[in-house]
Amino acid sequence: MGLLTARHPARLVAIGFALAVVVGTAVLMLPIATESGESTSLVTALFTATSAVCVTGLVVVDTGSHWSMFGELTILTLIQVGGLGIMTLASMLGLLVARRMGLRMQLVAQAETRSVQLGDSRRVVIGVILLSLAVEAVIATILSTRFVLGYDENVGRGIYLGVFHAISAYNNAGFSLYADSLMPFASDLWILVPIVVGFVIGGLGFPVVFEAYRRLVRRLRSATAPARGWSLHTKITVITYAILAVAGAVAITAAEWSNPATLGPMGLVDKVTNGVFQGMSPRTVGFNSIDIGAMHPSSLLVTDMLMFIGGGSAGTAGGIKVTTFALLAFVVIAEIRGEPTVHVMGRNLAPTVQRQAITVVLLGVGAVVASTLAIMFMTEYRLETVLFEVVSAFATVGLSTGITADLPAGAQLLLVVLMFVGRLGPITLATALALRERGRRYEYPEERPIVG
Repeated sequence: MGLLTARHPARLVAIGFALAVVVGTAVLMLPIATESGESTSLVTALFTATSAVCVTGLVVVDTGSHWSMFGELTILTLIQVGGLGIMTLASMLGLLVARRMGLRMQLVAQAETRSVQLGDSRRVVIGVILLSLAVEAVIATILSTRFVLGYDENVGRGIYLGVFHAISAYNNAGFSLYADSLMPFASDLWILVPIVVGFVIGGLGFPVVFEAYRRLVRRLRSATAPARGWSLHTKITVITYAILAVAGAVAITAAEWSNPATLGPMGLVDKVTNGVFQGMSPRTVGFNSIDIGAMHPSSLLVTDMLMFIGGGSAGTAGGIKVTTFALLAFVVIAEIRGEPTVHVMGRNLAPTVQRQAITVVLLGVGAVVASTLAIMFMTEYRLETVLFEVVSAFATVGLSTGITADLPAGAQLLLVVLMFVGRLGPITLATALALRERGRRYEYPEERPIVG
């Protein structure tokens, strides 16, 4: 196993998640997992298990009515395993890449990142678990209290609802025990705000949260301790995440402001609240407080873009990641300015990193385009509807216009593959590219073909 980890870490991650999906599928096919007591079909069980392990949230049956409590707890377990596994394995793969570098590069990386440093393997695992359980516990307490006091649920049911939605939110899964997601709570800030806090913390990524936590602890221990600068990764992640969150919230609110099927009938406060919530949800939690199928086509397009970009690296969010998007933006800016190298916040961006970012994005675009075409051949749905489902699956978001359950089995299986590839692809691909880097003993003459 050690040799496999060293030589093929991406393969090991894929095998681990595939095994989790297989076990989850088998358990969900048991009659005890459904309310009716009948066995669930293989495609439905496989789709649900993959969606849970890959913390997506797309469903082909209603979670609250189709599955028994045993089935729901199985889904919740798969979400927790998938979320913890993604954060832990993504952070560990980053450490593995660092260890394959030379000593000098290791020291440079350690001085630069200050987030997940060399030799932190044990701390990574423990830190991810403790962070996850702590955040989920706080959010579950708030939600459970609200369900009991505000919606007359008995204590047991209220705690169950609170824990389920807290775990689903923090892991960016988007599974809900309500058929229409969070639409019944569109006017309840005590439900919406904790959900947002949960998926933002999970979506920023463990390295960012861990660095912020260490700075806070250091400050509390010694108020006079000299302030250290934030790592480049944290600065890029937080700034880009914030910009996209604001842009998404403004765009969705503006587009849906007068839509009679979404924000139109709401009051001013509820319009702003739900516009902000729906603008941040694609990053990539999958909860919705308004009807996605009734949204304006421009809102669907904005959501497509936000879903594809996703959240922070080594977190529970999906997509190509905000750091990848930001680095490509810096590359474009440098090219427009005619600069020979790419500078990012006082640092020089290595050409290998640029190529890795471009590769991840182009392969992601290729997967989305090919899958969209394939499903359009299988069905008669419009382009914007199919594209939305495909991007949601690839970016492991879980938002849907309502067609997922009506798709043919072949299209649903394609979404299963997309969820799996989309969840593991950016992480495993970037790691594989970094570990395969090697020098050449010769080089061909340079030539510049015409571009554009």
